[in-house]
Amino acid sequence: MAELKTIANLACPSPLPAKDTVLLGHGSGGTMTGDLIREIFLPAFDNPVLAHLDDQAIVQVNGARLAFTTDSFVVKPLFFPGGDIGSLAVHGTVNDLAMGGARPLFLSAAFILEEGLPMDVLRKVVSSMRRAAAEAGVAIVTGDTKVVEKGSGDQLFVNTSGIGTVPRGVNLSAHLARPGDVVLLSGTIGDHGIAILAEREGLEFDSQIQSDSAALHELVANMLAVSHKIRCMRDPTRGGVSSALNEIAASSKVGIELIEREIPVREEVRGACEMLGLDPLYVANEGKLIAIAAPDDARNLLAGMQANRLGKNARIIGKVCEAHPGMVTMRTDLGTSHIVDMLAGDQLPRIC
Repeated sequence: MAELKTIANLACPSPLPAKDTVLLGHGSGGTMTGDLIREIFLPAFDNPVLAHLDDQAIVQVNGARLAFTTDSFVVKPLFFPGGDIGSLAVHGTVNDLAMGGARPLFLSAAFILEEGLPMDVLRKVVSSMRRAAAEAGVAIVTGDTKVVEKGSGDQLFVNTSGIGTVPRGVNLSAHLARPGDVVLLSGTIGDHGIAILAEREGLEFDSQIQSDSAALHELVANMLAVSHKIRCMRDPTRGGVSSALNEIAASSKVGIELIEREIPVREEVRGACEMLGLDPLYVANEGKLIAIAAPDDARNLLAGMQANRLGKNARIIGKVCEAHPGMVTMRTDLGTSHIVDMLAGDQLPRIC
């Protein structure tokens, strides 16, 4: 287990619901984010496409099925082991498209810059973004730049949107999970969140923990080539695996049962979480995916995932059930079960 050499003053409060002001917890990807969406955004913008609340919108344009998504990145620090805000913005947007089964094609990039940001920092971020886009096979075709007064921002924020095409016959959505389906996870969890936390707080471990930030569209393409019975996919970013699975359970009105010993966690990440009082299930990931699939395709699908370098540690981690609809439970190594709730507050703000 990694040795903690520097102790940070960390707190993980569960804030009381706020009706009058926005709190950091509203950006956690957990319960408070869901409340914000349901109470503010959905009543204002409600339509059949938005109502699915998937990672992307699937729309029909002149007979073509297009996936469309948008995301903003406010990660602190800008540079971290395994990535930076530029590559993260590309990977995050590509992955949101891929979770709908889409082939990513085009991205936009908008930059909000704080007065005083060193040009060398901006050049480094843009260069990283260019490389990540080239590696993912997407083009950044439009964008925008705004500058705010010193003290009005935090160096650099990035907003990206993405468009991709959805192949005929592919229909993935969080409301399609069915009892009897299996839950697959593409690899170890918590890497990104702990890498950001260690860099931000100056924590040192025996071995460096790196972000898993990566574009997942090729892994998804391999999975779709193996199985036509995948119900839905999610990349468990903010709020971690727990929040992603709770969203699926609620959308499909099913229960989900996890098996604790099957969930892969790197020993360094597990050790860091134990020392810091964090649960890996709630820690952000940026290069992993969850898939819900029909049971008769599960083993072939797992083998297909493991054949890809980004899925080599893939596991079947649970199943979908009729019991306790809308809830996620965990069966422990001791044979007991407990509820796995959505993230209530914000363990690690500014994580993506």
